Amino acid sequence: MAPSTPYSGALAGRAPLAAMHDAIARVEALTAGWTGSDFERSYAPGKWSARLILTHLAQTECALGFRARMTLATPNYTSMNFDQDAWLANETTIDGPTALQAFLALSRLNQAFFAALSREQLDTELTHPEYGPLTVDWILHQMAGHYWHHLAQFEQIAKHAR
Repeated sequence: MAPSTPYSGALAGRAPLAAMHDAIARVEALTAGWTGSDFERSYAPGKWSARLILTHLAQTECALGFRARMTLATPNYTSMNFDQDAWLANETTIDGPTALQAFLALSRLNQAFFAALSREQLDTELTHPEYGPLTVDWILHQMAGHYWHHLAQFEQIAKHAR
């Protein structure tokens, strides 16, 4: 049974690795040929631009990939929270194409990492201060659902690009 995460609804029962692959392929297709101003578009007033969403996604790849790797390398690992807004506030000057390439590269790195894990590794537990006991599989499902959550925003932005 798939673990329940805050993004399970966005994942909608998809297999996480296939969902990750499909989502990044769609983001890559949607952003092909975008100009700098296209990356500055948002899906709604007052919401993050595509550039900021991509930066956030790259940062999340760093954070959650690190969390999963630490879980496998550190017995009884306890992760830390991170404030996505504070992280994003420190990286506001990254341009859209750079943020896109960072997200694509890090997501592919993490997909290869997760694809190589055994069931035993996926079932390895960690503790999270907000969510309590979790597993590496939970992290994988969280990441995949998170992609689809933001993919919906990219779909909206793409309607107005070009």
